[in-house]
Amino acid sequence: MAKKIKVTKVRSAINRTQTQKRILESLGLRKIGQVVEHDATPSILGMVNKVEHLVSVEETK
Repeated sequence: MAKKIKVTKVRSAINRTQTQKRILESLGLRKIGQVVEHDATPSILGMVNKVEHLVSVEETK
């Protein structure tokens, strides 16, 4: 069974690069406080790593 992570948007994307805005959108994050759950695949973890200053991450089962 794959590990899951919960990603929460905690900071605004205003004054961020277009790449970071696209990463947040592809993760499914639009509003501050919104939480999405993803499998902990290398591609998802790479996207989270690029915007780690805008999101918080928790591991779940």
